[in-house]
Amino acid sequence: MNRSRSMVSNFNGALRIRSTVSGLLSGIVLVVLCLAVGAAQAQNAGVVASKEIELTISGSGARQVPVAVVDFVGGTSQETDMGMEIARVVRNNLSRAGLLRTIEPHMHPQDARAALANLQYPQWQLAGSDNVITGRIKISQYGRLNVEFFLSDTVRRNQLMALSFSTMVNNWRRVGHVISDQVMKRLTGEDGAFDTRIVYVAESGPKTRRIKQLAIMDQDGGNHRILTSSDLLVTTPRFSPASQEITYVALQGSTWRVFIYNLETGQQEVISDFPGRPTAPRFSPNGDRMVLSIHLNGNTDLYEVDLTTRSRKRLTKSQGIDTAASYGPGGRRLVFESDRGGNQQIYVQSLDTGETRRISRGEGRYAAPVWSPTGEWIAFTKQKDDKFFIGIMRPDGSDERLLTSGFVAESPTWAPNGRLLAYYKQAPTEFGDSMETALYAVDLFTYQERLVLTPSDASDPAWSPRLR
Repeated sequence: MNRSRSMVSNFNGALRIRSTVSGLLSGIVLVVLCLAVGAAQAQNAGVVASKEIELTISGSGARQVPVAVVDFVGGTSQETDMGMEIARVVRNNLSRAGLLRTIEPHMHPQDARAALANLQYPQWQLAGSDNVITGRIKISQYGRLNVEFFLSDTVRRNQLMALSFSTMVNNWRRVGHVISDQVMKRLTGEDGAFDTRIVYVAESGPKTRRIKQLAIMDQDGGNHRILTSSDLLVTTPRFSPASQEITYVALQGSTWRVFIYNLETGQQEVISDFPGRPTAPRFSPNGDRMVLSIHLNGNTDLYEVDLTTRSRKRLTKSQGIDTAASYGPGGRRLVFESDRGGNQQIYVQSLDTGETRRISRGEGRYAAPVWSPTGEWIAFTKQKDDKFFIGIMRPDGSDERLLTSGFVAESPTWAPNGRLLAYYKQAPTEFGDSMETALYAVDLFTYQERLVLTPSDASDPAWSPRLR
């Protein structure tokens, strides 16, 4: 990989960008100063705080760009503590990025105040850091948080970028995520997925009386909360690619229903009382339609629902089980699993012509396909020789790659940058008397896998679009 300086284009003068957000993302104002060595695009920010609960367990890859994240400076003890926490969020995010490598704080040649006042480029270069992040924070008497952030290149000995944020104090954690995305893009040319969330099914209780609730958290495990009561048995949550809405199926009383949960308002609604049992709903790319399976009269087929009119259209009529459908990026093709040929395989269907063809050709059974946001890949679960795999293939079925395996490994979901997959694994406990279910994420190119710790067992993850 080239050093970050080779990926930065020259930009003469200064560009000033201001944007505001509202609603769920609560008023964060960003001011971006694009300095002599290039322009940076501003993104928005918002959301609350929690501790870091994430562990890297494996991985290897190409050369990583070294970067040091120095604690942000504050004038009071509250500001100093918050500055350390913001820096910690950025440091932990970037250390998981695969393309970047963070320098441990004990290796920093300057303390936070000295580095902010007069960055000694040669010292940082000797410490092994090509780039240094510094910053300062100020909390106003009205509870506003103002954060300034600077990214410097120790090789060229200049400043690459500066951002200024203004928001409410309780949004400090999301500021760290937005900074992480900006740094990732600036140093690698790749979009980050730090300013995102993951929804999943939180599981608890004995096997015979399992409680399954809808839960949500930041992509790094922070800001965790439960969204539904224990009265609902929740399955297959999925984010809308176009909004902060979640669809899921839940058993309410004796009836399985499809819900939409609006994260901005906290309200939820039932889509329709379908005949038969609905399963595996998923939004179209622009969020105006939904595809799902309905089991009726001994057969399971795919249906599409117009979310404005609530009209329903049947898409498949095979004698097998057609389920787990996912739209392609343009919304005119579907990928789904079906056993119409005798065992579970992956098929692609054109919504314009109805033409359907099988794309999976390897040994074993294939399930849970999901199209990447870029359209380049389809992720899937594969079962072969009593083992589960998470893999990817091209939309024509070529170039199959297996990324990870486990006793059980299922339900892949894409980060909005198309580089990361989250999924869940299930394995026997140490004494083999029960099963543990946990969430994981893997980088497609470095194969770096991480375990995302949650308060309870976790399954069926779904990654959000970028927050706005």
